[in-house]
Amino acid sequence: MTNSLTRLQNTRVLAVLRAPSADSALRAAEALVAGGITGLEITYSTPDAPAVIRELSARYGDDIYLGAGTVTSVDEANRAAEAGAHFLVSPGTRRKLTAAMKSTGLLVLTGALTPSELMAAVEYGTDVVKIFPASLGGPAFLKSLRGPFPDVPLLPTGGVTPDNMGAWFKAGAIAVGAGGDLVSLADLAAGNYDNIERLAARFVSSTSHLDAAEARA
Repeated sequence: MTNSLTRLQNTRVLAVLRAPSADSALRAAEALVAGGITGLEITYSTPDAPAVIRELSARYGDDIYLGAGTVTSVDEANRAAEAGAHFLVSPGTRRKLTAAMKSTGLLVLTGALTPSELMAAVEYGTDVVKIFPASLGGPAFLKSLRGPFPDVPLLPTGGVTPDNMGAWFKAGAIAVGAGGDLVSLADLAAGNYDNIERLAARFVSSTSHLDAAEARA
């Protein structure tokens, strides 16, 4: 599990993909990879999500870091694992569901916002706490959580953009999740995959600047 957590940290950005169809999900994923994003979270709000995960796994193998998002049932966790997911993400935290996700052997991320929810996630054994919706508190809120929870891996999702990504990492994020600011419903509806690729490249450029800054520090 340590290796999987390290891989998440190295990936930096998870693209949260909520597509109106399996085909649009696959085309958006192709655009993201072309733009340099290798972390892909296929949500269960996407039709035929396990089939999308299975196809992407066959196409890219370990060249991408592939997971299932919006996991809300034991069956969804198991189907995603069988399809080839590397990690599982739930928007909230429930004891039974977390146990089922952990039983797959995959990296588990479950959602929390308040300190009490975060404590429950840690108690139930989640590997990474997804701070969601992170846009409600911003990087300052994430930094505040770091005080009482300095050793808990935190991944904010919601409100992450290329322009504020540095603030999120400075506040203590181990990686970030990017949804509508990276893959918008408008671009998906219009089939504007070129723009998705351009945005992916902007996110990657921002992470490159972060890596350069860390190297100078």
